[in-house]
Amino acid sequence: MTGTENAPPVRWYGRRGGHRLRKARRERLERLLPILRLARPAPGGTVDLAAAFGAPPSDVWLEVGFGAGEHLAAQAGAHPGTAMVGCEPYVAGVASLLSIIEREGLTNIRIFDDDARLLLGSLPEASIGRVFVLFSDPWPKARHHKRRFITPATLDALARVMKDGAELRFATDHMGYVRWTLDHVIRNPAFAWLAQRPSDWRRRPADGFETRYERKATGQGLASVHLGFCRRRRARAA
Repeated sequence: MTGTENAPPVRWYGRRGGHRLRKARRERLERLLPILRLARPAPGGTVDLAAAFGAPPSDVWLEVGFGAGEHLAAQAGAHPGTAMVGCEPYVAGVASLLSIIEREGLTNIRIFDDDARLLLGSLPEASIGRVFVLFSDPWPKARHHKRRFITPATLDALARVMKDGAELRFATDHMGYVRWTLDHVIRNPAFAWLAQRPSDWRRRPADGFETRYERKATGQGLASVHLGFCRRRRARAA
């Protein structure tokens, strides 16, 4: 067991609500979210990804905290044959993604509108081909570091659901969170850091897409760091 099956004691995200949604967004949320929502199974259950997408997907990519959804939607449009699961508890962010999905006619996205850790314990083992954790809240104050998404327990949960060779992509403009993430991921034997030269972490991957948070950081003169990690091959039973 990963410890993610029950409600986490500390949330990694900031808020769920915000300003009241405009009527059109509210109606779209009520109309589309029930169709595209990836429901959390009962305790001990496993998410049926084939049922969620209408057929067994060739690959599944997971984005944790998709914000307004622009990156997830861009990846879905660029990879229409890949099933995309986005986790985001912020209602306005979910509404924004739904607007893009409807406008672009995207059919390969499902949404988990709650804490991603509640989903990780229910996904099938070795079912995820890529994970994105892009510009999640760095919780800069020391007393809040326990709220950061990257923790030993979360990494163990990710290692369980990621396929051998799957990639974990992490990005932030907060250097303290960079050091924290490197320290935690490198300590986990399931992951290997992919960087071979400085440009590997100074630049967004060639097949990546800019998020509004990266754009905001650039506008403020802040450098963004892009870390890539590989899920090592599992040990085979003798």
